Amino acid sequence: MPKLEIRTVNVVQYLQPLREGGSLPALVKADDDFHYVLKFRGAGQGKKALIAELIGGELARKIGLKVPELVFMELDDSFSKTEPDEEIQDLLKFSVGLNLGLHFLSEAITYDPLVSETDGLSASKTVLLDSIITNIDRTAKNTNLLIWKKELWLIDHGASLYFHHNWPNWEAHLTRTFPKVKDHVLLNRADELEKAKKEIQQAINADTIKDIVDTIPEEWLMEEGAELQPKELRAAYEQFLNTKLANIDALTKEASDAR
Repeated sequence: MPKLEIRTVNVVQYLQPLREGGSLPALVKADDDFHYVLKFRGAGQGKKALIAELIGGELARKIGLKVPELVFMELDDSFSKTEPDEEIQDLLKFSVGLNLGLHFLSEAITYDPLVSETDGLSASKTVLLDSIITNIDRTAKNTNLLIWKKELWLIDHGASLYFHHNWPNWEAHLTRTFPKVKDHVLLNRADELEKAKKEIQQAINADTIKDIVDTIPEEWLMEEGAELQPKELRAAYEQFLNTKLANIDALTKEASDAR
């Protein structure tokens, strides 16, 4: 199995803030001439949101769902010095270094549960993925789904893996299911949960999970006064995801019952 590699690019132009996101992501241009949605390490949930974004996005890709390319983005300190908006200026200042970007899908439209179409297998895979990564942020109010070229694309997994916001208590989350699946925007379309479960089991294993977790930049795992070292944090992410995957029968039943 080829090792997962995430490209690193440099931000060369800050184009505009995207104010629909609570963390104030931005549309930027990189030195590869492509446009990206930049997620900042200096935003509210900090580096943990970037880790959740990276893990959730790459797991989605592994199981055959469409996700914009994820890249590491280097941001230097020149942008904060020329930014007139104080809020954005602070965000840029606190985000100098390695951030995360998603390839910008030009002319994509937000998924509308009332009119947008998607197939049952994609909906089912998305529901089960979000149960595995405990993604509370894929509801009718905030779908975090796009339609681009008539296909469903997943974005914004930063609210996933919420166990990592309280490391002293993280192991308590290992055996929990995901009751919030009842609010999932795609639940009513998820009519192929058993098939989705089997395909996820075929696509993801301990090696897949380790490969994704290994791509987390070391600096995102380092915090002042943290009890756990980066190596221990990687092991915790792996254990959490492997435990959820082993418990996929219960997650599938929970989603099926919620339907």
